[in-house]
Amino acid sequence: MAKKKKAKKSAKKKKAKKKAAKLKPVKPSKDAKEIKVVNIVVSASLGQDIPLEKMAATLSNTEYNPEQFPGLVIRIKEPKTSALIFSSGKIVCTGARSMDKVHESIKKIIKSLEKIKVKIKEVPEVNIQNIVAAGSVGMDLNLNMLAMRLDNTEYEPEQFPGLVYKLPDQRATFLLFSNGKVVCTGTKSEDEVHRVLDILIENLKKVKK
Repeated sequence: MAKKKKAKKSAKKKKAKKKAAKLKPVKPSKDAKEIKVVNIVVSASLGQDIPLEKMAATLSNTEYNPEQFPGLVIRIKEPKTSALIFSSGKIVCTGARSMDKVHESIKKIIKSLEKIKVKIKEVPEVNIQNIVAAGSVGMDLNLNMLAMRLDNTEYEPEQFPGLVYKLPDQRATFLLFSNGKVVCTGTKSEDEVHRVLDILIENLKKVKK
């Protein structure tokens, strides 16, 4: 009887372990492809002239050296971005990781201008100039082989450990590293980032065969 009870207990323990194993969340593979937007560069127009000297004199989060460069730099703490503002009202904003953060930054710039009695009447139209994304293709890369087998590449390992690859027929340029890490520039939407990453992986698999 004691032996039967022990056998039943061990059987129950095994079943419990199997159930627990099923319930455990599956950890994503370290080799899985991934990419995230790390910087969006946009341009916009505030629609009127901006007194840059007055901005620089009033606002502490600005830098302005007209002898060296005609634009004023304004830094925003949250979201962490910076913008280049010209007297014509043209602006270039960098550092945001989403379009929501871009619009939030521009709203804060407009609020800052209100402090110097400059009221922007129209919502500025924002144009994406460049998206920078970083991630992984999910495989180790032989950069010497890629430099020989792929067109549109630049690879100088003595100067820099990454290989530059301009994706044919696309706006995207990739910086590839031997551990599979990548940096992508030149795209103008997050959807495009994911699309060109898939094209890159297809091209890499072709030359690895």
